[in-house]
Amino acid sequence: MTTTLKNKVALITGGSRGIGAAIAKRLAQEGADVAISYSSSPKEAERVIEEITPLDIQAAAFKADQANSNEVNELVEAIVKRFGRLDILVNNAGVYVEGAIDDPSLDMERLMRQFAINVLGVVATVRRAVKYIGAGGRIITIGSIYGELVPYPGVADYSATKAALIGYTKGWARDLGPKNITVNIIQPGPIATDMNPEDTDFAQMIKPRIPLGRYGKPEEVAAAVAFLASSEASYITSSILNVDGGFNA
Repeated sequence: MTTTLKNKVALITGGSRGIGAAIAKRLAQEGADVAISYSSSPKEAERVIEEITPLDIQAAAFKADQANSNEVNELVEAIVKRFGRLDILVNNAGVYVEGAIDDPSLDMERLMRQFAINVLGVVATVRRAVKYIGAGGRIITIGSIYGELVPYPGVADYSATKAALIGYTKGWARDLGPKNITVNIIQPGPIATDMNPEDTDFAQMIKPRIPLGRYGKPEEVAAAVAFLASSEASYITSSILNVDGGFNA
């Protein structure tokens, strides 16, 4: 364990599994106190907390629905009350819903919830968090290469939510630069998680399109987050960092 983030408090939304859990573990290894939010996986969230607590850091999990702005506000307030401060915000929570625009069976309620979580939830979290994040703070959003690339039909709505995050990242970097708060977005490509395994027929179709020839690991996304959260990234803001094995080349 290093101490590059010692005395920092980090919030990772959607931190109970997959990429979010890997980010929580990596920031804890860097010395940060860690708060994670979850919506429907309390056991997984507690498992993450149990794993990182022995690293001599403080850690806690909070239930919050990112589609509910009231719960988002309460989440941030609860973390500041528990830890006394907030320095690093990682907007990781998100959902993926497919649906072609001409599909008559399209579930509009699911699509609207996707937009509420992937976009409005991020906006609500950042707006509340900036009340407490001070100079040297970091806001890092986990987007997707689909924010700049639509590789097949049926993902326009998802891609649009991730494209919106690029615009917000650049705008927030302008807004918060005078306060010495950096804002960046990381865009993962195909990453092997329990929700996106690399041994499916779909994965076998995708792999030939990846120059590095493999799916990425959640830990590789977490490494990028750790760098952007560190003092070494103090002059990097409004940047888009692809962690995709070259998929978007």
